[in-house]
Amino acid sequence: MNNILTPRRLASLLSPLVRIWSLTLRYKRINYQAIKAVRSREPVIFALWHDELFAPCYLHRDEGVIAVVSASDDGELLARVLEGLGYNLARGSSNREGLRALRSAYKSMQSLNRDAVFTIDGPKGPRHIAKEGIFYLAYKSGAPIVPTRIKISHKKLFHKAWDNFQLPLPGSLCTIIYGDPYRLDCEKLNSQVLEKEQSILEEKMEQVYNQI
Repeated sequence: MNNILTPRRLASLLSPLVRIWSLTLRYKRINYQAIKAVRSREPVIFALWHDELFAPCYLHRDEGVIAVVSASDDGELLARVLEGLGYNLARGSSNREGLRALRSAYKSMQSLNRDAVFTIDGPKGPRHIAKEGIFYLAYKSGAPIVPTRIKISHKKLFHKAWDNFQLPLPGSLCTIIYGDPYRLDCEKLNSQVLEKEQSILEEKMEQVYNQI
């Protein structure tokens, strides 16, 4: 009886609920045709903030996108929900397991020829501070990064969550803004390069949000 609400079982309920909830929303995509053109030639890596993942995860459902998700208990539910939405999973956190997840994501991108998605400030923040994992994957795969932001007309903010998660309310307009894809400009990664790339990505994420 203690295992009635395991993450897997809860996700089996939440995944269809997310699909139904998402059908009540309205969507608008900015710059997506340019992204589709790139995706037709090569995989890309979508960069998201953790609090904004609801709408784009539904829009990219059943595409086989590789989601890099924390191996922590908190990430288990998200992983199962994404799996129910048709995502491939690469599990890991910010420690050694994270390196395993990055290797898994890279191999999957190569073998499946699929895009990947990162919540770049996850799994536990700090909020809107890019972590290093996405740069290792972009460097190894050579894939361009797509800074992606979301604006929601009416939403519930979960202020007690570390990321202030945004849940679109039924009938809301969700505008997904895709920034121009860009590649890392470096021959190798080191601490100085990573620090520079973090600043570049954070700035691009802000610029994308301010486009509209």
